[in-house]
Amino acid sequence: MGIVNRRNAALGWLTWLAGKRWLRRKARHAVPAAAEGVKKGRRPAFLAGLAAAGGALLFWRKRGSGTETHD
Repeated sequence: MGIVNRRNAALGWLTWLAGKRWLRRKARHAVPAAAEGVKKGRRPAFLAGLAAAGGALLFWRKRGSGTETHD
């Protein structure tokens, strides 16, 4: 009998679903400031997006500035 069978797959799937639900509940209770106002929750997302855009621009500029020619 193998380790991967239907019973173990079903138990793992149910454990995964229950674990996700538990972690979501725990995260919601850990951050009460998010429930107070939406404005506070937008700032980290905005800063993360700004950092990602800056990183993409730096990467694109570095990749595009090459003056090498391939013969």
